[in-house]
Amino acid sequence: MARTRRNRRKSTKRYLSKLPPIPRPSVNWRAVFAVVAVGTVAVVSVALGRELLKVPVTKLEIEGSFQRVTKLEITAAAQPALWRSFLTLDLADIRHRVAAIDWVDSVRLQRVWPGTLKISYTEHRAAASWGDSGLLNTRGELFAEDSRREYPELPRLGGPDGSNRRVAARYLDVRDRLSQANLTLESIRMDARGAFSIELAGGLSVRLGSDDINSRINRFFGAAVPFLEQDLDRVAYIDLRYPNGFAIGWRERPTSESSLARLSDRG
Repeated sequence: MARTRRNRRKSTKRYLSKLPPIPRPSVNWRAVFAVVAVGTVAVVSVALGRELLKVPVTKLEIEGSFQRVTKLEITAAAQPALWRSFLTLDLADIRHRVAAIDWVDSVRLQRVWPGTLKISYTEHRAAASWGDSGLLNTRGELFAEDSRREYPELPRLGGPDGSNRRVAARYLDVRDRLSQANLTLESIRMDARGAFSIELAGGLSVRLGSDDINSRINRFFGAAVPFLEQDLDRVAYIDLRYPNGFAIGWRERPTSESSLARLSDRG
């Protein structure tokens, strides 16, 4: 009987010794600290964002050439930005207001912490006057339709509504060639039928018509100008609306009121 009890005790001990050890819980403290840190940053960011939304714009900083546009005009256009929220300020609206000023070509806006709106702008470069009071820039864009002053030093361009780019392109085509020929441009105009005419200093009129303009301009510089080089001051007009030549109208009457010179006659 005693031997049986001892055997049971031994077998129990052997059984208990074979049980696996109880695992201890493992905690990744780095991950815990990271989660806590992210949460803290998020809470602080939300609180800080709410405070930033309350910060107003209290100062305008304006940069530009101030040749045609005054600082007062820029300030007046950007006035709605003052005392508005620094972060929720409608930059597109402010940019539109500033760009609507005559002579303002491009606008760049920048928020400067804590409460400054920086405005940088460039001015248009006027290349020609348009009609009675308009102005065209170097891209042929009509940027001022009712200019408050005149610019007699600029060539005068004119044409039907919406034709400013086409007329400006024609002006750019002949500007350098006229300068090389020692001719000064006064105006270029296009009528309702699309016919072009050029007025030069001294009153000389060049009639180009509406068709085949490029070849007629080439004929003017390649044939008419060399042919009349010594007599241009006596010419009232040169009419290039001919397939093979040009007509000349004289201020005085050398032999007849007008004469016709054909390219074929000059070989």
